[in-house]
Amino acid sequence: MRTLEYLGDPVMRGLFLPGIVTGVAIAIVCACLAVLVVLKRMSFIGQGVSHAAFGGMGVAAFLGLTGASLSAGEAVGQFSIILAFCLAAAMLVAAMSARRGTSADTAIGIVLVASMTLGAILMHAAFKRQGSQGPGWESVLFGAILSVGWSDAIVAVIVSLVILVVLWWERRKLIFWAFDETSAPAFGVPPRSPRIVLMVLLCLAIVTAMKLAGVVLATAVLVLPGATALSLSRRLSHVITISVGSSLVALVLGLVASMELDWPPGACIVGAMTSIYAGARLASWVRTTREGGTPGAGAEA
Repeated sequence: MRTLEYLGDPVMRGLFLPGIVTGVAIAIVCACLAVLVVLKRMSFIGQGVSHAAFGGMGVAAFLGLTGASLSAGEAVGQFSIILAFCLAAAMLVAAMSARRGTSADTAIGIVLVASMTLGAILMHAAFKRQGSQGPGWESVLFGAILSVGWSDAIVAVIVSLVILVVLWWERRKLIFWAFDETSAPAFGVPPRSPRIVLMVLLCLAIVTAMKLAGVVLATAVLVLPGATALSLSRRLSHVITISVGSSLVALVLGLVASMELDWPPGACIVGAMTSIYAGARLASWVRTTREGGTPGAGAEA
């Protein structure tokens, strides 16, 4: 197997190991967030933010912060620029959708297209100025494991730990808000705070996931694990366990397929997640048919 050969070779292992470490961090964090994203039906918002990140990548490239050989400081700078752009895009969507005459879907579509256009123009200008082709559109859109360096991996691990700590600290408010947003204020949960916290965490996770899954597929890792888990169980503890487990299994299967077939890692990982979700839905349907009940579509605390 090419995978064992790559991981057994010190040189190749050094190229792939940062991406694997980044992938594990992303898989765990996104699997935890995915449950909330699916429950609150925020998949399309995440899609808009992930595509908006392309504009942030264009700004970073125009400032010279692109490539696989960034230092730790440059990697942090690139991450900060893209994150700031994503947060600004999310706030702009919220502001536009709050006005009468503009729906949330329309606002997301406008910001998405404008950000992608700006990113394409700035990246083209940056690569033309540098006299190079840059990292390639395919790696930007669909991810490339070889473009992930140790500086990126360190940033991903730190960001993932921050997200997990915030999730644990705010877990009660977020869970209450996710299950019953209408009644949450009556029990002391601020009406806007959980949504803002979740949006910030989504922006952090999406910017981190872009390195491995790319702009187009970054949101998939924030939806499929949660959808898989919620189709198999209704208990929250089981849902989170299944979500994390399916995400890690998909990561391993996707990376192995990527190494063996020389395919984009992001596409392989998301393809594995999609297959696992399809299998989960089939298992849920078979179980429901036998028991004569209703498939699990929600979770219980």
